Amino acid sequence: MPDPIRDDLAELWRRRALTEDAARPDAVERRHAAGGRTARENVADLVDTGSFVEYGRFAIAPQRMRRDVEDLITRTPADGLVAGTARVDGHPCAVLSYDYTVLAGTQGALGHRKKDRLFELIERMQLPTVFFAEGGGGRPGDTDYPVVSALDTRAFALWARLSGVVPRIAIVKGRCFAGNAVIAGASDLIVATRDASLGMGGPAMIAGGGLGDVPPDEVGPMTTQEPNGNVDVVVDDEAEAVAVTKTLLGYFQGPADSWSAPDQTVLRTAVPDRARRAYDVAPVIETIADEDSVTFLRPRFAREMVTALARVEGRPVGVIANDTRFTAGAITAAASDKAARFLQLCDAFGFPVVSLIDCPGYMVGPAAEAESLVRRASRMLVAGAALCVPMVAVILRRGYGLGAQAMAGGSLHEPVLTVAWPGAHLGPMGLEGAVRLGMRKELDAIEDEQEREERVRLATAAAQENAKALNAAMLFEIDDVIDPAETRAVIAATFAAADTDTRKPAPGGSRFGRFVDTW
Repeated sequence: MPDPIRDDLAELWRRRALTEDAARPDAVERRHAAGGRTARENVADLVDTGSFVEYGRFAIAPQRMRRDVEDLITRTPADGLVAGTARVDGHPCAVLSYDYTVLAGTQGALGHRKKDRLFELIERMQLPTVFFAEGGGGRPGDTDYPVVSALDTRAFALWARLSGVVPRIAIVKGRCFAGNAVIAGASDLIVATRDASLGMGGPAMIAGGGLGDVPPDEVGPMTTQEPNGNVDVVVDDEAEAVAVTKTLLGYFQGPADSWSAPDQTVLRTAVPDRARRAYDVAPVIETIADEDSVTFLRPRFAREMVTALARVEGRPVGVIANDTRFTAGAITAAASDKAARFLQLCDAFGFPVVSLIDCPGYMVGPAAEAESLVRRASRMLVAGAALCVPMVAVILRRGYGLGAQAMAGGSLHEPVLTVAWPGAHLGPMGLEGAVRLGMRKELDAIEDEQEREERVRLATAAAQENAKALNAAMLFEIDDVIDPAETRAVIAATFAAADTDTRKPAPGGSRFGRFVDTW
């Protein structure tokens, strides 16, 4: 005969059952009807089966002064925050998820304490972290704690302190406002569903500030947040968000054991011969990288600058590239912000950088300067100079001016290797502009406009001949000119020689003290 179940164990089982989704079928049904999944469904989809160790499952909303305890146990499991440690694809991580079925995913007093506990453990245990951040922000209805401002809450500082220490990925679905939005905004990467609305203040705060009544889905929709660069990847639903997050986590988990490579010979014709013909650089990146290994980040923001995580022979790498379909590939203020922050991310977590250069320089003119170009453009140079991870620069077609230098970390001799494709041209500025500037007096003396322009054309052609990559290589301004089909092999061999698996200290200090800008 089996031993009888003791009352204390039976009560444990009963209380544990009340924390599961099955105990609240009405709430689960509403969530599903709204096109979403529950917090526990998302966690189960993300982590390896049986690996989740939960913290604080028996916490309840601290509202005993206004609600019956049994009601709180039934209706507010985990105080609306499911959190713990787990494994994803065999690697340790932490996962936290606000539960929108519990008080709209608002941040309760016990939930904050739970975050404090987890964030300190994450730092101690060096755990990559995924945070499902959906929710309405701070919760005004808790009664069990004396509070005036609650501004002594430590969770936000503890979460921010993890910047540069462990990779943190936020997933946003539906409505994510105020404190929940800060959790997302302070993360390293944000994956959002198309129906998400992300904002520093929800409708109640907007109305309270006298700014009118704004529907929650119009506060910060993805039609705004994707082009402005606030989110890194936009997906259709939570299932795709989890799949993308697993891919992103994979880059931080180190080299892949197996990989396959596309046909590299297509790179020989990937770039148009004509210097002014635009082209999509994404296929070039996808060809150099392992098959199906590329994830583009912030693709609709500052589209002249491409940033992506990828793998080359299984090794995770960061990629920056100029997209000549937008501003001819010139670096704008926004593009510099995008690239500089991405370089910080790569440096913090040991990703070597591949820079694919087809750049006429920085964007110029009064409109560009009005965007704080001087400071923001310089940010990319500062970020490049601070890199401890190795960079390989590949000049695909044009490398002109300070913009090209910024793409190469500040100088063509800053990368551990700088190579060019045979059709590439290099110069201190755009060649025609250099001709017009250098020959100004001579050109001004030519009265006939047609003759003057013919002189410019001939001088530009001569300058272009001199600017060929092979000539730059003869003067050792670059390290080599290569067959485009060799690019992948050259990158892989160089990073292998650079021993990029070991994160080396920066000169004069430890690189582990650096944080990654949120922007």
